[in-house]
Amino acid sequence: MQIPDFSKANILIIGDVMLDRYWTGPTARISPEAPVPIVRVDDVEDRPGGAANVAINAATLGANVVLMGMTGQDEAAQILIDRLAAMNVTCEFSKVAHQDTITKLRIMSRNQQLLRLDFEKSFAKDDKSELLAKFEERVQHTDLVVLSDYSKGCLSDPQSIISLARKYNKPIIVDPKGSDFAKYKGATLITPNMSEFEGEMGVCESEDELFDSAQVLKQKCELEAVLITRSEKGMSLFQEQAYHLPAHAKEVYDVTGAGDTVISTLACCIALGLPLGRACQFANHAASVVVGKLGTSTVSTTELAIAVSTQVHQGGGVMNAQRLRLAVQQAQLKGERVVMTNGCFDILHSGHVAYLTEAATLGDRLIVAVNTDDSVRKLKGEGRPINNLQRRMAVLAGLSAVDWVVPFSEETPQSLIADILPDVLVKGGDYQIHEIAGGKEVIANGGEVRVLLFEEGVSTTGIISQIVNADVK
Repeated sequence: MQIPDFSKANILIIGDVMLDRYWTGPTARISPEAPVPIVRVDDVEDRPGGAANVAINAATLGANVVLMGMTGQDEAAQILIDRLAAMNVTCEFSKVAHQDTITKLRIMSRNQQLLRLDFEKSFAKDDKSELLAKFEERVQHTDLVVLSDYSKGCLSDPQSIISLARKYNKPIIVDPKGSDFAKYKGATLITPNMSEFEGEMGVCESEDELFDSAQVLKQKCELEAVLITRSEKGMSLFQEQAYHLPAHAKEVYDVTGAGDTVISTLACCIALGLPLGRACQFANHAASVVVGKLGTSTVSTTELAIAVSTQVHQGGGVMNAQRLRLAVQQAQLKGERVVMTNGCFDILHSGHVAYLTEAATLGDRLIVAVNTDDSVRKLKGEGRPINNLQRRMAVLAGLSAVDWVVPFSEETPQSLIADILPDVLVKGGDYQIHEIAGGKEVIANGGEVRVLLFEEGVSTTGIISQIVNADVK
């Protein structure tokens, strides 16, 4: 999967913004005034939290982000604005004179949290007319809306926001809070964790019960989909069918902020028009990165690309036709674009690598169908192939551009291609489209056929000839 260009995504986030403040220092003695440790504070760090952390996650991926919320008219609000501006997040805060900006102060020592002090009063009863007016102005110029609810009062009336977003036909993703999801009725997608979901729908003893409950929630709240994050079990997307994504993290250090990373990555992908299944894949990979870090963290596009490429390569390799058919069906269900090509690939050379690399850019998954030894002999004559089928497939499977390798024994791979039906069929050389085996079936299925040129002056036959002539001399 190629990482999308997130700089083309325009995201409008509205929700509960807060300042996460950390006071850190060593503890060497107990207070003589009370049996508590004395922390000598030598470091103060302020981080945007809540909906502001969602905004920073989206901005780190490169999206254009506008953040809306409610704050006090105080120093904490200005710190938030300054920190967010440094991350290229545009702030549209509604400042309430008699309120304080929600702040969570954590006292830290030796990587341990000793105490947390919360400075907060709910904004639920405060006038939101200014916020709604700014929202309607902004929503017309965005691709997608995120509601980041932490039950601090900014989203006390989510229906007013959802109705405005729907008025302008904008997708709406909700990170919910509380046990009454009906208040999010009409959203596009809701993303509860398992605990939140079961708090709303009841305990699910099996995957079938989970599926049924998700369908009930979808219908009751008029949602297009439900995405449940399930900690070590990964995440599950429920549309008309269920789609489960396993967790990819090898080591989990801290799950703090992982939900913010998931919803921000989803928002960026959906804003670009990616299918929901593929958006969830990217979000799942992003979550696997962030839980491997200490503290609330973000994921860069480089980290995301490494996570995706590592997992794709691990999930690929040599397959038989039956396994490949299932793999392709799952990939296409996720919205992935499958590319297929074929050949003998007897002695892999730079021309092959360049060709396969170019073919891989035409989609998200590349299949290489390889002639069996007998079919190579029929095509190339006795003495070929130089390398047997297992060796040829192993080398191809080791290329980063290639996802799946499958053998075929017929003269052409037409029946295999007709069975797999890739989205793009690629052939190297100077073929005409109508001459390419399987092309007719792919086009009839709505796919396309492409012809790519091989690198000039490089061929397996030429390499063999050079070796033979060198031995003769």
